[in-house]
Amino acid sequence: MLDTMLRTPQATARIADAARRWWDALNDAQRQRARFPFTADERLVWDYRPVPHAGLLLSDMDGRQRELALALLAAGLSARGAGEVHAIMALETVLGELERQRGGPSKWSRDPERYAFAIFGEPGGVEPWSWRVGGHHIAVQLTIVERDWVAVTPLFFGANPATVPHGPHAGQRALAAEEDLARELLGQLSPTQQAVAVVAAAAPADILTGTVRRVDPAVVPRGIAYGDLNGSQREQLVRLVRHYLDRVAPEISLVEWRKIEAAGLGPMTFAWAGALERGRGHYYAVCGSRFVIEYDNTQNDANHIHSVWRDLTNDWGEDLLAAHYAAAHH
Repeated sequence: MLDTMLRTPQATARIADAARRWWDALNDAQRQRARFPFTADERLVWDYRPVPHAGLLLSDMDGRQRELALALLAAGLSARGAGEVHAIMALETVLGELERQRGGPSKWSRDPERYAFAIFGEPGGVEPWSWRVGGHHIAVQLTIVERDWVAVTPLFFGANPATVPHGPHAGQRALAAEEDLARELLGQLSPTQQAVAVVAAAAPADILTGTVRRVDPAVVPRGIAYGDLNGSQREQLVRLVRHYLDRVAPEISLVEWRKIEAAGLGPMTFAWAGALERGRGHYYAVCGSRFVIEYDNTQNDANHIHSVWRDLTNDWGEDLLAAHYAAAHH
């Protein structure tokens, strides 16, 4: 049975309305590209590389349709989360210019409108449905079950360059707090605690969970446990976790935090790998009994961020769907 305490009816109604508005603005040819059955295998496909993504690209929409597509994105995210997505998209232009200045040909197209929107199932319908936005460094997918329950993972944000090196946007950092909050926690640890938290001198080349459908938590390092931190350190670790949760709409973020709290904070761990100083390759992971957060900044001379939040039981709404189908069968 679905837990009524985890309902977010106002948020899901807002999302459904935004989805219908965008859907109604499309023509028949666009709808054929944008919509898939909810049971399609494509629903469980995600990637953060600049590879082709199924769905309807922003570049293939007119101005009004793009506005409505971005309104759908904003309906499921917080104001900060939506702002970060816009900043990540805008970095495609910056990255393209940097690659041209380096003189080497890029095998990728750098286009801030090369992001694909897709709907699975009937938007706002009685049956489960979902929507997805995919492209370079953005993977957002919300799954809605029985109109009032929503799942929001996998949720991936990346940034290249992490810090814009020069030009009119020099110094801009699309995902600044992802690094800064973790470094603040690392700096609060005693030498003894750091010896436990820092699990390797070299950072991995990328997030370890990759783009698999179901995360194996064993691949992620553990580091120092929540129970081995003092009060202010615990608060900082919670602040870091909630920063990731707060990418989504506030009422949804609150429900996600309640689920993590209910599962218990004791098993939560923080692990760091790589250099301690800024400007060199580094990585961290936060693991709880029901979630994994990973961050990696090693590529392009440690100026290229990958960060992801995964739910160990409810990616793509697996827990919600299991409860829904069990009730329907009963």
